[in-house]
Amino acid sequence: MFRIFGAPSRYIQGPGAIESLGECAALFGRRAALVIDGHVWTLIGERLQTICRKHDVALAPLRVEGDITPARIDALRRDALRTPPPLVIAAGGGKALDAGKAVAKAAHCHLVTVPTVASNDAPTSKNYVLYDDDHRLLAVEHMLFNPTIVIVDTALIATAPAPFFRAGLGDAITKKFEAEQCARSQGRNMYDGASTLTAQAIADACFRTLLADGEAALAAAGGGRPTPAFERAVEAMILMSGLGFESGGLSIAHALTRGLPCIDGVATSPHGLQVALGLLVQLDLEQRQDAMRDDIVAWYRKVGLPASLSELGATAVEPEQARRAATLTLKARHAANFERPLDVDRLASALLRHA
Repeated sequence: MFRIFGAPSRYIQGPGAIESLGECAALFGRRAALVIDGHVWTLIGERLQTICRKHDVALAPLRVEGDITPARIDALRRDALRTPPPLVIAAGGGKALDAGKAVAKAAHCHLVTVPTVASNDAPTSKNYVLYDDDHRLLAVEHMLFNPTIVIVDTALIATAPAPFFRAGLGDAITKKFEAEQCARSQGRNMYDGASTLTAQAIADACFRTLLADGEAALAAAGGGRPTPAFERAVEAMILMSGLGFESGGLSIAHALTRGLPCIDGVATSPHGLQVALGLLVQLDLEQRQDAMRDDIVAWYRKVGLPASLSELGATAVEPEQARRAATLTLKARHAANFERPLDVDRLASALLRHA
């Protein structure tokens, strides 16, 4: 198995970075499909059109709402391919970015992502998630390549409510430990290759940055004024986290997102909060002898991340529910990226210890 590392071609971050969109879009032609949700369209739709118009690029908006289901993706693809675009621009949160990835894959064209929240590392990755009509994760699909350009306007992201930022902290803090487990188990990363030392170093830097700056960055979230700590944390949550998980690999923390939603009260909790709790379960299973888990729980308390299933929203956790969650989790590809064999009983017991 070869070591494989992948990444976007260009990453642009800072206050006002969105103003570079027109120049970037013009690299690919004179028109682009804009995949965007209704809320973000109201906020910045006209601004995006004006920015691109200055560089003679016309945008064709494709609005997306709700969960990204196969039926919704098929409808977007049909609309986009009536006049196949040379470029797709995806603007918004994770769902809009995932929809943009699906459209770009169908159109065999370049993708520029413009995140408006820092709730996850979707902007840099080639992966996108499909759900069924009951909000259950259905499949993880892949573009052939990562987004060509990622534009992260921190002044825009700093206006998003703090809960989005908190979810991003939860999603990103796990990547160091998941990359470690992938490497130790000789598992496969998201490119179906071996974890690279570079990705592991990036994931470690992500962890250290968030421990140092996450609390201060969260305090700035929602205020519209990005601070130096906010800038560093956003880079960790989007760029470092994204590169760390795709080329470093995932493990139990993310595999648990397949099983946790079957526990009453958890299905609607944000992905980042589920993953944060999943990390504590993973560390439990690792049987670590150091104080790392206690240090992470202390940090969770500072930034408001859940340290138990009840804090995640679970109304009650019965043994049978824990076993069902464990069974679904172990079917996830990432569950194999662990240094020792796991079975339903061991994983269910770990979940119950975090009830």
